[in-house]
Parts: sequence; structure tokens; C-alpha cells
Amino acid sequence: MPAVVSIVLLKPLEDLKKEFATIKGKPKRAKFEVPPEKINAEGLVDVGGGSGFIVDKTGIILTNRHVIEEHGVEYAVTTSEGKTYPAKLLARDPVDDVAILKIESDKKLPTIDLGNSSEVELGQSVLAFGNALGIFKDTVSMGIISGLSRAVSAHGDPNAPIQEMRGLIQTDAAINPGNSGGPLVTMYGDVIGINAAIVAGAENISFAIPINSAKRDLNDLKKYGYIRRPLFGVRYLILNPDFKQKMNLPVAHGALVTKEHPIDVAVVAQSPAGLADIRENDIILSWNGEKIVQEKSIQDFLENSNVGDRIKLSVLRGNKELQKEVVLTERK
Repeated sequence: MPAVVSIVLLKPLEDLKKEFATIKGKPKRAKFEVPPEKINAEGLVDVGGGSGFIVDKTGIILTNRHVIEEHGVEYAVTTSEGKTYPAKLLARDPVDDVAILKIESDKKLPTIDLGNSSEVELGQSVLAFGNALGIFKDTVSMGIISGLSRAVSAHGDPNAPIQEMRGLIQTDAAINPGNSGGPLVTMYGDVIGINAAIVAGAENISFAIPINSAKRDLNDLKKYGYIRRPLFGVRYLILNPDFKQKMNLPVAHGALVTKEHPIDVAVVAQSPAGLADIRENDIILSWNGEKIVQEKSIQDFLENSNVGDRIKLSVLRGNKELQKEVVLTERK
């Protein structure tokens, strides 16, 4: 509990007034109002936040990317002791819902040990920590691991783009707004996930980012100074027997290279896929000899790949199966 923190996003009052003035379609008589309790002594307004947890005594904090996604804000972190620190954003993961902050303290800070999310078992007991609703600090709930390797589409608010999240840990431990970014821990106190999402309208269906993804990000930050993720460079649709029948395709598995919208491109120019001559309407059948299926898509393979890896692909173009090799580059 001492290592779990509350994260608050602060924005200057004047900036909010300017943003309000530019909102289109608002009622003519609409007034800009902010509750006094939301404004601090420096004229900064609390515009959101969530939870996080300290993983290094020097003040390194893990949280969700969607918790700190707002632009033009300052970050403040409050510990369980009630002390508040200004925080610096060190890195955002461009793929997974993970972000890393840092606070400066004149003393060593309490930390939580990071476990191994690949050893999580269905049915094991877990605890979820956080600041429920941003009001009830130091909240803990208990549950079990309800599912593994879940895939969901989610967004932080109605105006945010939908994000595909894969490889998630499902739990029935209560995770409420404000708990996002808090730790999901085993009964031994080791973190196995970062609380991230819930299913609206459901009972006790919550999801956490596997901690191994965050451990990789921490290692990248230490080694390179930023989070380094591999790029492949295609938009795709994962095939199944239903798609095979509807689209009159020759196979029922693989990734059909296709654009989502007319203005999109199916293959990014000068990307590893583009340089390997992957084309729109190709079907990528396998990745290093392993079939691409709904349970394991290209995104899942990329999750376990590194910049510089050489990947052998089997690609179906028309009725001809081709062998391609791509070298993954760094995602910018």
C-alpha cells in the first residue's frame, strides 16, 4: 500500500478558458465554470488522473498511458503519506497502455516487487490497489484471475480513438474509475499487472496489462532512454472460416493485408513490410513458421519481437505462396 500513489493532471485555468472559447456547437448561453475545490493555490485545475505505483526507490512510477494522455498538463503525485510531488513524464509506450513517470524525493521511496505475468494461473487469488473514483484513496479489492490472453477494444473517453488491447489479464477484482494505473498483485505482493480497463455494463469483468510488458519498457528506458518498439508496417484483417466464406478466400487463417478506410494505406511506404514487397490483398499465413490466427495475430507476434529481428513470412498472393523475409525497424 505505501508504494501506491495517486496521480493528478493539472492544467492552468487560463488555458481551460481558452479551450472552452474554441468549443464549437456549445449553447450560446453556456458559461465557463470550474468548482473552486478543483483549483489549487497556483491556479491549476484538476482535470483528471488515476493511480500508479513506485517500482524504484529513486521515484520511478508505472501507470497507464491513458491516465496521463491529456496534453498541455502538469503532473502531480500524492503518496499514501499525503505528500505531493511534481512529476515528470519519462516515457509513453506507443503500443501498450503503459506510461512511466518520475518524482524527486530526498529519501528512498517504498516500492513494489515486479512479478512474472507469464506464470499467472487461471483461478489464482489477486488483489487490486488504487484510488477508486479518485475519491477513495488506498482502496483494495480481492478477486481471482478469471481469464488470460484476452483481447478487447477500448477507449479512455467517448472522444478518444478506440485502442485494440491484447494479451490482457482478466480479473473479477473490482476495478473502478480512478483505479486505472494501480497494481494487480499476487497474494505474495508481487505485481503481475497494471489495472487498465473494465467492461461497461458488466459485473466484475476487468482487465490488466501484463507486468512483463512494463518490465520490457523499463529495461528500454534504462538502456536507450526511451521505449523502443518494433515496426512491421501493414494494416490487416485476421481471417476465420466466416471471412473465408463471405469473401470467397482460399484460406481460413492468416492476415489479409487491407486498409480500413479509403484514405488509409494497406502497407506503409519504406516500412519493413513495404521494403519486403508485401502488397495489399496479400494474405500473410505464418510468422517464423507459426500460423497467424485470431488467437495469435501479427500484433501478438510483434509483442515478443525486437528491433532488428529477421522474420520469415509465408505470404499467399493469388494462388501462389511466396516466402518473404523482413527486418523489423524501430517504430517512431
